[in-house]
Amino acid sequence: MTTIKPGWSKPSTILFASEFPANEKAFAFALAQAAEFGSDLVIFHVYDSVDIAAQEDSATPPDNYAQIRDRKQRFEPFVQRSGNLGVHCTTVVRYGLAAEQILAFLRERKIDHVVMGTHSPGPIGKLLVGSVAEEVLRNSPVPVDIVGPNVVEGAYRHFSARTILCSVGAHESSRVVAQFAAELAAHHKASLILQHVIPHQERDEILAGRTLGQIEAELPSLVPPRLQHKVGVRTRAVLGDPTEELLYQGRAQNASLIVLGAQSVSHFAAVSRASIFYKVLAYAQCPVITLSPIVLAECGAIEEHPRTSELCLAGVF
Repeated sequence: MTTIKPGWSKPSTILFASEFPANEKAFAFALAQAAEFGSDLVIFHVYDSVDIAAQEDSATPPDNYAQIRDRKQRFEPFVQRSGNLGVHCTTVVRYGLAAEQILAFLRERKIDHVVMGTHSPGPIGKLLVGSVAEEVLRNSPVPVDIVGPNVVEGAYRHFSARTILCSVGAHESSRVVAQFAAELAAHHKASLILQHVIPHQERDEILAGRTLGQIEAELPSLVPPRLQHKVGVRTRAVLGDPTEELLYQGRAQNASLIVLGAQSVSHFAAVSRASIFYKVLAYAQCPVITLSPIVLAECGAIEEHPRTSELCLAGVF
């Protein structure tokens, strides 16, 4: 049975994981989400000995109160901006390894979403997501919102989702992701597009004698009956490259959000950074909400063994 925690689709507390200087687009998205949902916002910053050696007196103890106070002050303009929109915002600063500290804080506190930014794609198109973001994406117990380098700046400053694009397929994990996307659409009063892209090389196996029209007609069943009258659902089943089709539809439909999932830690870790998952994060023009293997498992998704071409897309694994 699929169980989506209420806070995942209507967050009461959002964590913005930030370096310094902060990723402005990622913060603007986190703040807009908090303002829309009436959520609390936590700015979470982690520093280590490398930061200290590069910027400050390395002889200063890393856990010194003055260090933490100084770093909190750096984020004070963001706290003030939040307050101007009526959002309760606090800053938490910790010393250590960033990914470990972020994940530890998620276990300690009731956080419903994590918002993170990413760097620009490298010269061969690989996403410089960094080890911190990758570790959080793989192990977060809550949805992670990624604001990539190609997200259109300013489009979400007064955020209200109008169209949510979700890639689905024939696997149990797709039902989890589709329900999550439908819950989001209901709260945002947005339309939902369920898209199933079938790679050409797997056409015969997946279609199994059915037509694309028949596949398309089955997709609305992924949305729970209690939500079907609350959400306008459109469906699309096509043959093609999953990455290209998802990015194209994201632009063509002017999507406000894309929802993706990663099925298995081992498979997630094994794929290259030029994979479907990373390409979508790198080139999407809107924020991408990702569901980690932990989130999918908690919601009842059965562990599956994805095809090579289906790795790391929600429902297209």
